[in-house]
Amino acid sequence: MGRILLVPMLTMIFLAPAIAEEERSAFEPEPPVAKEWDWIQTTSGEWLKGKLIEMYDDNLEFDSDEFDEVSLEWKKVQQVRTAGVMQIGLLHGVAAIGKLVIDGDTVRVIGDDGEQTFARADVITIAAGAPKEINHWSAKVMLGLNARQGNTDVTEATTDARFTRRTVRSRLDLDYIANFNDTEGEQVANNHRVKLDWNVYISDRLYASPLVFEWFRDPFQNIDHRETLGAGVGYELIHTPKTDWEVSGGPGYQKTTFDSVAVGSENPEDTPALIVGTVLDIELTRWMDLFYEYRFQIVNEKAGQYNQHMLTSFETDLTKRLDFDVTFVWDRIEKPRENDAGLTPAKDDFKLTIGVTLDW
Repeated sequence: MGRILLVPMLTMIFLAPAIAEEERSAFEPEPPVAKEWDWIQTTSGEWLKGKLIEMYDDNLEFDSDEFDEVSLEWKKVQQVRTAGVMQIGLLHGVAAIGKLVIDGDTVRVIGDDGEQTFARADVITIAAGAPKEINHWSAKVMLGLNARQGNTDVTEATTDARFTRRTVRSRLDLDYIANFNDTEGEQVANNHRVKLDWNVYISDRLYASPLVFEWFRDPFQNIDHRETLGAGVGYELIHTPKTDWEVSGGPGYQKTTFDSVAVGSENPEDTPALIVGTVLDIELTRWMDLFYEYRFQIVNEKAGQYNQHMLTSFETDLTKRLDFDVTFVWDRIEKPRENDAGLTPAKDDFKLTIGVTLDW
């Protein structure tokens, strides 16, 4: 009798863990219904409730009801169910608008025109809300002011502002950098640079640039103002969740009005130009990014022959909207123009800026 009871008992002891594991794996609750909140599920099976902000550069930004704003790699998101309307940018300039349901590799967009189905691999961007102009814009602005009085009177101001407008088919970048320094009543720095790039995507990586414009002023480089107008094409060499690297180039036209020139020299100076540039953005850690930009202009000898501009910035997150930035800027004119006093400006200008930046 004892042996008869022992066999079932041993069977239960050894099979119980396997049965429990099978029951756990078989248990899969119904996905939540997106009524008031958006929902996302990670590949580990966990669900988050909140508001989907955007998906860009293979990173999904989500404002969790419990954990505040979180950033997830796109590949780690298994399901998405939104209560609100989303704008979905897809390959080849295709766009869809509506409530979003993603399950694995299947994407469904439920809008006013019915339901559309796409492959997840075709999704490039996701933005929250119906198409409104404010939804397309982001900005990063640093304003610095340093004033000292006493043994040395110094007034120094620095501005570094970047504005970006993105849609599913285009990108508009507007940058402004300025530096001003007055020491003991003498102006020792006063330069301004405005740059505008308009890019229209042909594919997910290739884009055309119908408009490239730059306005530059630096009397200490003997440049009262310089305008450069061009067009070209660009390509994203690397596009990963942590690294973006793109190159661009094309022909242009440049007009330089010098602050003063030697007697008999032409002013202003017009020249054709070849404009080449690259932008690199790397997420070094979860709290620090490296931003690098370099632009090279080939012009005629009287306009400087080669004009170069390089910006390197280490951007450290302090809060959700505030960054601590250390920025280094290098400007070089290969052949500066001599002024009416017979003085030739130095070829190189270097600037180091440290400040707190507002990011939104």
